[in-house]
Amino acid sequence: MRSLKQTDILTGSIPKQLLLFFLPIWFGTLFQQLYNTADTLIVGNFVGTNALAAVGATGAFVNLLVGLFVGLCSGAGVVIAQSWGAHDPEAVDRQVHTALVLSVGLGALLTVLGFASATPMMRLMGTPEEILADAALYLRIYSLGMIPQMLYNMGTNILRAIGDSKRPLYFLIAASLVNIVLDVVFIAVFGWGVAGAALATVLSQVASAVLTLRCIAGSEGTPWHIRVEKLRLHTEVLAAICMIGIPAAAQSAMYNVSNMLIQSSMNSFGTSTIAAWGVYGKIDFVFWMTINSLGIAITTFAGQNFGARQYDRVRNGVRVCMAMAAGITLVISVVFYNAAEPLFRLFSQDDAVIAVGVGMMHVLTPVYITYISIEVLSGALRGCGDVRVPTLITVFFVCGLRVLWLTLMVPRYHTIATVELSYPLTWTLASLLFILYYKRGGWLNRCKAAKGLE
Repeated sequence: MRSLKQTDILTGSIPKQLLLFFLPIWFGTLFQQLYNTADTLIVGNFVGTNALAAVGATGAFVNLLVGLFVGLCSGAGVVIAQSWGAHDPEAVDRQVHTALVLSVGLGALLTVLGFASATPMMRLMGTPEEILADAALYLRIYSLGMIPQMLYNMGTNILRAIGDSKRPLYFLIAASLVNIVLDVVFIAVFGWGVAGAALATVLSQVASAVLTLRCIAGSEGTPWHIRVEKLRLHTEVLAAICMIGIPAAAQSAMYNVSNMLIQSSMNSFGTSTIAAWGVYGKIDFVFWMTINSLGIAITTFAGQNFGARQYDRVRNGVRVCMAMAAGITLVISVVFYNAAEPLFRLFSQDDAVIAVGVGMMHVLTPVYITYISIEVLSGALRGCGDVRVPTLITVFFVCGLRVLWLTLMVPRYHTIATVELSYPLTWTLASLLFILYYKRGGWLNRCKAAKGLE
């Protein structure tokens, strides 16, 4: 039976319902980030700068591995949201069981890839020799948590697709508390260094996966209730998930490849810069989790309303989401710019690290606003089933152009600012293209025709 909190996406006040859906996702993402932030805080203060740099050096490759699967998760979320909005519980049932089987298989594959490629990949990225062993060790242990991490991500996409963004938040709060406690025990008490940080993260991921699966398995009488005998890959469902998820995964992969190149460029400036870039990523994540949460919210909102054939509500939701993104981004930019030094001192007392990090903040935070159209518009288009053109824009005009800039300009003008400039240049161009496509691209009619809708 459809509950009021699920139908509000289709019938309630758009600003109110987007905000109510966004906030649990935002807080959930915040607590998820506490996995790695707790590692960074405790490693930086109890172990030292080299260990801090080692943990930071793994971030781009970890994001590449995880991002590939998260793209497929988003494909599952879109097809489930559209079926739920269209009042098709039988389709939801098939989609949920297929998605969970897919998550286990790909999680196992990512475990093997991450474990086997840890040292070669860290060498390929130019990780300094003094932190290479710790970085590879962190990555190998972290890889052991890929299956539970994938199950959690797929489970949360299932719950959000049917309009439940609150329970994933509760599960992450519990898992984050587990992570923080284990970080203190393993690092500060037992002295296990980066290995302790990685192990604490893996165990917290197991906790979040168990809680999420227990929730879905216990939802008797709903289309997303798990039954063991139904766990199999339905080929037509897998095809639908891949049609949306593979472009999203490719987009995520290209983002992360470009970020790996950025990490490699930062590695060439030495340990202090590597540590500063790692810390900046923890602070910068407040912006990213906000914009990504809005992107997830508008994807589910657009997906359910598109499935229910409420096309005007889709467009109105996009306008509201853009306004929310712009307002929040301006606040974040002003706060980060003015509080750069005290924020960095939370993570490190090394003056060289702080000086480099403050410079990074002052270059990048003022240009956050150039990114928001990419996330909101691509989320809305993806929710309606349009992934081809948004993926092409992102791959070529964000990631491809960034790779070109890093390849041609950084060797010639070898400064941190040259590396950072790759962000606003690519964001601005891609945002302009997204706005033009959204306004003039005829995407909605193509989406309706593809689904056989009027």
